[in-house]
Amino acid sequence: MMRIFQRLSICLLLSLSALPAMAQSDPPAAAPVAAVATTDVPASVPAMTKAVPGIGQPDGRIGLQTQVTALGQEAQTLTDSILNPLMAAVAIFVLALLGYTVFRFRAGANPVPSKTTHNTTIEVVWTLIPVLILVGIAVPSFRLLANQYDPPKADLTIKATGHQWYWEYEYQDQGGFSFDSVMLTDAESATRGSPKLLDVDNRIVVPAGATVKILTTAADVIHSFAIPAFWVKMDAVPGRTNETWFKVDKPGVYFGQCSELCGTKHGFMPIAVEVLPRAQFDAWVAAKKKENGIVEPVATAAAPVAPAVTAAPAPAPAA
Repeated sequence: MMRIFQRLSICLLLSLSALPAMAQSDPPAAAPVAAVATTDVPASVPAMTKAVPGIGQPDGRIGLQTQVTALGQEAQTLTDSILNPLMAAVAIFVLALLGYTVFRFRAGANPVPSKTTHNTTIEVVWTLIPVLILVGIAVPSFRLLANQYDPPKADLTIKATGHQWYWEYEYQDQGGFSFDSVMLTDAESATRGSPKLLDVDNRIVVPAGATVKILTTAADVIHSFAIPAFWVKMDAVPGRTNETWFKVDKPGVYFGQCSELCGTKHGFMPIAVEVLPRAQFDAWVAAKKKENGIVEPVATAAAPVAPAVTAAPAPAPAA
């Protein structure tokens, strides 16, 4: 037994003495890694257009933002030239009539109350005039609704998906590339010179003068895609796709926001649309496609068709 114990002790000592040598030995050399060739991808972010105060963003005014679409200008004319003056006239008339009634028919001026219960003329007037007012409002309102929900043929289709709390955009007819759009921080907005809480890292980019169709939906809760300067506001509902449209002729940047109470960060998912001339938009799309590895199919020319060879007529048999 003593001999076995001695032999085990010797083996243990030999193993411990070999550990430093093993620790000091160089590790095995790693296999060489082949160099990977990279492709230069151009930046797909256009030169950010500076926001113009009072255009495409709130500036503290009481009325509507300056409208930059034909649909918005029609709605602004209806609001400023018909609805607001009409409401002001009705409010002033009702207030004056109420004051006259209180003063004229007070108890001090009429110790003996009137026994009048009906007046056919007054009842016809206060029924007919409101009906005429509503009909007058309905005609331009229905025309505006028809134009809003009967868009022309689209030149560009963008799918806008609302998330808690950012937007995702997909250019369906431009190769299908997509990107997320997240609000800038205060420091990033100050660096870019953008209005606070309105600009994003990746804007929607559209060409000037193009009819843009927006297909909007949501991935979680109800959101709302709204751009006041375009007269655009459409709910984004999970499991459903709604459609709206706009056409802007003037290049610039225009801001909107989610206009549906969608959670704690409802006020922090803005929308920014940058309208560019067609050439700059095409360059941006080409860079985006290259960035996302989208290769356009190359049309192959059809092979020329050889002319048909007619067989020589057979010789006539000898007589």
